[in-house]
Amino acid sequence: MDFARMIDHTVLKPEATKADVDKLCREAVECGFHSVCVNSSFVYYCAQRLKESDVKVCTVVGFPLGAMSTEGKVGETLAAVRDGADEVDMVAHIGMIKSGDWEYVKEDITSVVDAAGDRICVKVIIETCLLTDEEKVQVCRICKEAGADFVKTSTGFSTGGATVEDIGLMRQTVGPVMGVKASGGIRSAKTAKAMVQAGADRLGTSSGVAIVEGQLDD
Repeated sequence: MDFARMIDHTVLKPEATKADVDKLCREAVECGFHSVCVNSSFVYYCAQRLKESDVKVCTVVGFPLGAMSTEGKVGETLAAVRDGADEVDMVAHIGMIKSGDWEYVKEDITSVVDAAGDRICVKVIIETCLLTDEEKVQVCRICKEAGADFVKTSTGFSTGGATVEDIGLMRQTVGPVMGVKASGGIRSAKTAKAMVQAGADRLGTSSGVAIVEGQLDD
């Protein structure tokens, strides 16, 4: 299975250096990955390095907790788009999901979608490891209603990552058209294949090179 064009090649660790980001961009071009995914401070840096390539620049908003204000998320989104982001992965407000404040959750997501504009792909990270199945279903429905392009499992910074069961539930909930991104703990071709077979059409991973080269297999 050819995973390269499904992969958002990711480095989000707080200690990531410019050298790490340079390496990320170089590997993404060499392997033909869909995008690089970086913190918003690196968006302009990546956009300049990738402007002659087909690799897109993806960034995260409200990362990794999702608990910043909607106004803060909107500001970060506007700055990222200005700096050259093609895609935005926002973290939903997990506390408001757990509170059942669905009006807040929808407004939070809608505000980022509106700020990003029609040209930018917006993915919503729902941090599945912290939610019940009922909460996962409800927030996926809200993401779809709010006009997001994808639902995404995880930040990779919480208590767990993507699971086949969660991908299947998310795909069943959002239907065949909306995107589903698996992220967190995808370190082998075997795991990547299982996620795709369950319904994922994008993979967020820092192990993309090893996966496409078949270096890692569970």
